[in-house]
Amino acid sequence: MRQYSTSINLTRNSRGVYSLDPLIGCSSGMAETNGGCYHDCYAANAAARYGYDFTKSVRRDFENEYHRRQVMSAINRSSLDFIRMGTSCDPSEDWDHTMNIIDKIKNCNKNIVIITKHWNNMTDKNAAFIKGKNICINTSVSALDSPRIYQNGIEQYHRLKPVCKSVLRVVTADFTSQSDIETQEMMLSHNGAIDTVLRVKKNNPHVLSGRIKTQVKRFLGTKMIVSKHKPSIYMGHCSTCREMCGVNVNVTHPKQPGITKQTTLF
Repeated sequence: MRQYSTSINLTRNSRGVYSLDPLIGCSSGMAETNGGCYHDCYAANAAARYGYDFTKSVRRDFENEYHRRQVMSAINRSSLDFIRMGTSCDPSEDWDHTMNIIDKIKNCNKNIVIITKHWNNMTDKNAAFIKGKNICINTSVSALDSPRIYQNGIEQYHRLKPVCKSVLRVVTADFTSQSDIETQEMMLSHNGAIDTVLRVKKNNPHVLSGRIKTQVKRFLGTKMIVSKHKPSIYMGHCSTCREMCGVNVNVTHPKQPGITKQTTLF
């Protein structure tokens, strides 16, 4: 299979998202579920199309100071108010390295959005490092997750409130069972929850089992199979999104002197 480059760069996808991924690949997610999260990780699907092995997580870094300055310039010129980490990886697979990359771009003029499922919980040292910085952590959860995973995610969402803007990124679906519906409603009831539509393939196990209902919708000019629990969930270009991955979401976090001691659930 083709090998990923270890050189980090700012990328922009079809939705207009600018990403600076400190790693690429997701060994934890691929080990947890066949096909990655919800059996349909879009990044894993893209990797398979181009012949890359998404089951191995590869660190990415700047080649030298000149390269870092080039990337910084690209970040500062980008058209959105934020850049993302965690588009084609999960930064929690190596929090120390993620913090190292954040430190190297600390003078950029953008918010930094980190999308994670907390495969590894952030250490108190890492949490102290991000305190007061322009960082918004999106903790990704879904009723499709096992209780072990989503309960840990919700705990980390609460745990990080004292040090950064912490939002709960709920991957929602049109469920058929009352139990799943209630779990999803519990997640969406949290202060700072944002609603993210689930995109799947027609042979997704959750579709074949009847656990979720799907529709064919046009997404950025392409027909896709989605599972929407309500019609109003946004599907479009990032430049016209009101939430901006949580950056524009009004979240009230209690002021606390430090971070609470973590509890590892797995």
